[in-house]
Amino acid sequence: MSASSLKCWAKAMLGCLLIISVVAHSADQTTGTRQVVDDSGRSVNVPHEATRIADAWYAHHVLLMTLGAGSRIVATVNHPRSQPWMFKVLPVLNNATAVEGTAFNVEGLLGQQVDLVFTSLADRQGLAYEQVGLPVMRMGYTDLPGLQRSMLATARSLGSKTAMERAQTYNQYLDQHVGNVSSLISDLPTEQRPRVLHIASINPLKVDGSDTLIDDWIKIAGGRNAAVGVRGNMQIVSAEQLLAWQPDVLILAAGAGDIDQAAQASLLQQLDAVKNQRVLRNPAGVFPWDRYGTEVALQVQWAAQQLHPARFAGIDMARTTMDFYRQFFDYALSRGDAERILQGLPPA
Repeated sequence: MSASSLKCWAKAMLGCLLIISVVAHSADQTTGTRQVVDDSGRSVNVPHEATRIADAWYAHHVLLMTLGAGSRIVATVNHPRSQPWMFKVLPVLNNATAVEGTAFNVEGLLGQQVDLVFTSLADRQGLAYEQVGLPVMRMGYTDLPGLQRSMLATARSLGSKTAMERAQTYNQYLDQHVGNVSSLISDLPTEQRPRVLHIASINPLKVDGSDTLIDDWIKIAGGRNAAVGVRGNMQIVSAEQLLAWQPDVLILAAGAGDIDQAAQASLLQQLDAVKNQRVLRNPAGVFPWDRYGTEVALQVQWAAQQLHPARFAGIDMARTTMDFYRQFFDYALSRGDAERILQGLPPA
């Protein structure tokens, strides 16, 4: 081959390599993957922009809704009967495939062209999804900083600039209102911080202890968790144990049931909190405010007002709820609906 021919061949090869490089780069941008760290600390290869999501953690739906990505959920573990406000605020969720429990059918997810799966940290089904090539983000946290980290991780996994902006806006909102609450109770001595017992269920009797998001917001709101010696969520205890603790305030989860329905109702009637009419019903909206959704930002404000009404008299919780729903759920909540949410009631 002559020198001139060799030069022409080299130029042609260089041109081909450039074309291949451009095409490969374009393919990577449209169909490739990128790495995101989930709440377990694992690096997960996710699509550049996830559009069809299976969410196997009940509370995590609310993070996706807050990020403006709720409509991407095509497989869900939630139901209108258990989370009526969620389906009212996000009616497109009625079109998603729903399962009982938290285990999706793997073939079904592939048939639906799911490109990202979220599970809770303890969900062992995640391995089955990974074995068929689905990216799995394992999510979970036990305090408000953990929630904020999870918001950012979720936003990164979605691959959307809008999602990241909304995550940052929410985290700033949470910081602001936690800071406001903390500043108003910073001078309260320990003895003026009521002992609060959060009851997840009346029958069986279940309470929430330390190392939980519930414990975190109780403390931030100016209370002390009365469930001394109990660790974790929804731990079964006896009525006698409640009498030994003698909490100043009882907060019943929206679906916990009533004190007079308890198996040992006569014993619970002896609690000072019951005698002093300091039994509160926790609000519940898109998700129960007390449990792991983004509405915990409202929970902190509500709980602070309930525990220290004189210091938080200026908060209009109905208006605060309406503003939150408009900003983070893109939903115009009426004052009547906000009042029902505050009472732990379903939509009218």
